[in-house]
Amino acid sequence: MNAHALQASQNDPLHLMYRGHHGWLVQWLQRKLGNLGDAADLAQDTYLRVATGRTMPAPEEARPYLVQIAKNLVVDLYRRRKLEAAYLEALATLPEAVAPSHEDTLIVLQTLGAIDRALDGLPEKVREAFFMSQFDGLTYSAIAETLGIAVATVRKHMLSATRACFHAMQDSGAVIPSAT
Repeated sequence: MNAHALQASQNDPLHLMYRGHHGWLVQWLQRKLGNLGDAADLAQDTYLRVATGRTMPAPEEARPYLVQIAKNLVVDLYRRRKLEAAYLEALATLPEAVAPSHEDTLIVLQTLGAIDRALDGLPEKVREAFFMSQFDGLTYSAIAETLGIAVATVRKHMLSATRACFHAMQDSGAVIPSAT
């Protein structure tokens, strides 16, 4: 990298944000999580979200912007761990003869993680509609009323979320039963 390119990269807004706030963000996350490893991982994920996002905050808005992204990632981490724990708890209740192998358990956990990441990448209203349907058992009409959208929009959201889950399962290597 030549001197001009190095200087340009050091003046990049993302680089400046990272240099100015990364240490603080890791400490903030460590206080929230109680774990330096998770804090470092989520700080990197936070900057990845900033780097792939559409907007860059003004320098004076950097910390609130980073905190909002990091808070969402903390919620995602806890949700994913809760999901994994529930799955492992359910497995523990199965008789040994029908319990899945360690390899199958790992595949399921990886698939759940992939689905979680896929859903996390969807727009908020799409995710909300999917969760209301799948976890709360709401009808499309009830979801439409709650979110203030049309039933046809709920159908589109559900299709988007279902496709995202299907592709995440395919990408994770999960065995998907045929629809015959």
